[in-house]
Amino acid sequence: MKVLFVCTANKLRSPTAEDVFRDFPGIEAVSAGTDSEAPRPLTKELVASADLIFAMENHHRDRIRKKYKQRPADSRIVTLHIPDEYERGDPELIELLRAKVEPRLESILSAS
Repeated sequence: MKVLFVCTANKLRSPTAEDVFRDFPGIEAVSAGTDSEAPRPLTKELVASADLIFAMENHHRDRIRKKYKQRPADSRIVTLHIPDEYERGDPELIELLRAKVEPRLESILSAS
C-alpha cells in the first residue's frame, strides 16, 4: 500500500513521517509539500498513486480534495491535525505521528 504524507514545505513534518514509516511492514511511504518550491512538490501523479494520504492540517486536505480529481476516496485522506511547530525529527513529532498514524495503518492492513 502506498502512503503519502503531505505538509506545506516538505521540509519538516511530512519528511519526518516518511522517515518514521519508511520501514513499516506492508507500506511504501513517500512525502510531498503543497508549496511549488518544496523539495518534492505534490503532483497529480503522487496523489493518483496513493492508496492513503495523511495531511498534516485541514488546509492540506482541502487543497488535495479541490485540486486533484484522481485521488483516493475522501475516507482515505486523513487529517492528522499536527501544526507546523516542530523541527524535522523532533521526538515529540515522532511520538505524535506514531500515535495518530500507526493505528490507522494497522487497521487498514489487517482488513486487507
